[in-house]
Amino acid sequence: MQIEKKDIRALSKEQLRDFFVTNGDQSFRGNQVYEWLWSKGAHSFDDMTNLAKPTRAMLEENFVINHIKVDTMQRSTDGTVKNAVRLHDGLIVESVLIPTNTRTTACVSSQVGCSLDCNFCATARLKRMRNLNPDEIYDQVIAIDKESRLYYNHPLSNIVFMGMGEPLMNYNNVIKAIDMITSPEGLGMSPKRITVSTSGVSKMIKKMADDEVKFKLAVSLHSAIEEIRNQIMPFTKSFPLTELREALEYWYHKTKSKITYEYVVWKDINDSKESIDALVKFCKYVPCKVNLIEYNPIDDGEFQQASPEVIDNYIKALERNNIVAKVRRSRGKDIDAACGQLANKEG
Repeated sequence: MQIEKKDIRALSKEQLRDFFVTNGDQSFRGNQVYEWLWSKGAHSFDDMTNLAKPTRAMLEENFVINHIKVDTMQRSTDGTVKNAVRLHDGLIVESVLIPTNTRTTACVSSQVGCSLDCNFCATARLKRMRNLNPDEIYDQVIAIDKESRLYYNHPLSNIVFMGMGEPLMNYNNVIKAIDMITSPEGLGMSPKRITVSTSGVSKMIKKMADDEVKFKLAVSLHSAIEEIRNQIMPFTKSFPLTELREALEYWYHKTKSKITYEYVVWKDINDSKESIDALVKFCKYVPCKVNLIEYNPIDDGEFQQASPEVIDNYIKALERNNIVAKVRRSRGKDIDAACGQLANKEG
């Protein structure tokens, strides 16, 4: 019976060192392999050219490298690049490279599908198949970094976890991926250039604060009125605004890090003065800024982009109350974006 090979990137450096010692080799080989796997992004053991052939054969016999593959890539007229990423088991997720004049941002996925039920999001129509492993998240970033260098002549500058899935429902793997992205043995990126976006999983926001994470937090709010928020995102009945507010106050108390609210304005849903006033009030609880996001419709249903006048009303009300607000225009409109509002994020 054939033994199923273990994914080698599930091993820590110490475990790799132990493997070599156990097999009669020297522990430093583990350091070499670890560097190939993460810093150099080796896709096969044959790429590890400073290892002897018998050593590579031993690795081949015991392990696999479950690398992602960019299945299809689309480039928008505005420079946005969307990757359909095939995982080792054939499942597909999406990631996006979003360029501006000063930086390139990777928008990455954390789950295959999503376990939440946001009514406006295309991903919510796909049931959650599984969580992504840390290396699968890391590989998305590596692929986009290569595209950034190829198309824009500079390395990736920012990462947002705003693709498929709810990152805080895959907390441990997301944290491990960020640890590797920020490690000198990985990409060495500053955690301050990374934003994790949640739909508002209160207890996990508190856990992040307790874990003293250094990355930024964004919250997909979309309404500061409970009934409307529940209509837009039914799962939020389990995470009421009072609980979310308490979690965000706890986050700021522990981290002193401002929160970004992601907020889409829809016609006849949250475009009233009452909705504007409620958002202004909610923003005063914790230091924050607001990204008002242009909606990219997924069908001809109830969710339609609000008028420019309403967006202006939001901006004026927020600025009158000294709350920083920006409008994020939809990106990549001419390419298919199945990941909900994935193409809208500019970081």
